[in-house]
Amino acid sequence: MCIVDQLVDEDLMDRIESELRPYIDASPSGVDPGGDFQPRRTGSLIARSPTVHKLVADPLVLATVRGVLDKTTRFQLHLTEVITVEPGSPGQFIHRDQWAFEFPFPRGYEVMCNTIWALTPFTGANGATRLIPGSNHVEDGRRFEETEIEPAEMTRGSVVIYTGSLYHGGGSNRTETPRSGINITYSSAWLRQEENQYLSVPHEVARTLDNDFLRLIGYDRAGFGLGTWGDRADPLTFVKPDEGSTGIMSEAQDETSRAGNPELLLKPVPYADR
Repeated sequence: MCIVDQLVDEDLMDRIESELRPYIDASPSGVDPGGDFQPRRTGSLIARSPTVHKLVADPLVLATVRGVLDKTTRFQLHLTEVITVEPGSPGQFIHRDQWAFEFPFPRGYEVMCNTIWALTPFTGANGATRLIPGSNHVEDGRRFEETEIEPAEMTRGSVVIYTGSLYHGGGSNRTETPRSGINITYSSAWLRQEENQYLSVPHEVARTLDNDFLRLIGYDRAGFGLGTWGDRADPLTFVKPDEGSTGIMSEAQDETSRAGNPELLLKPVPYADR
């Protein structure tokens, strides 16, 4: 995990907030499973905020994701969501995001890389996300002491980056103002997305996106031919019929991917410390 201070400027966050404010205000509060955390969750950010695209495709973030998800051919956008913690909301239970997949991934085999961007300042008092440094190395079911938990305090426009195996949870808001963060997460492309981008992004919006961005949100193949449609067609051609490539594999396979290198496919996944 790491925090990058003020990766984007206040003007960009102002534009995002202006585009999303009507949707945030209309989003209902709800109780999360497993506790009393009561956030507002506002999704479909690709369609609702063109400026959010800059966060989704930030070069530093994508390079970090590529480094974390180093045992997969492709990664994809997994979720876009504004999480607003209202005054008086209790904290969220400590969890791992990768539990959503209902599969015990080997320690060291990362399938998610997540970001939370500070749309408002994050403080220990207003519900900053609570993180347990190093907890990506421990077994499932571990309980943590309060002394092990650290709030991700950060200024507006900053971002915290952490893996899907890191234990964390939203904090309680003991102030009189809401705390809002933009949760943008990425996953190995062979996994199901938490937010179904094919439904969240209308076709008329998808057609306006550039090809690299379309592939990032899911219009791409993964592994050895996963995700084709029709007669083994490139998913990109569903949005842009005259573009895309042919065949099962994409034309620009990552040379370091496991799918592109049989010797890596046969090599056991190391229990690497990271």
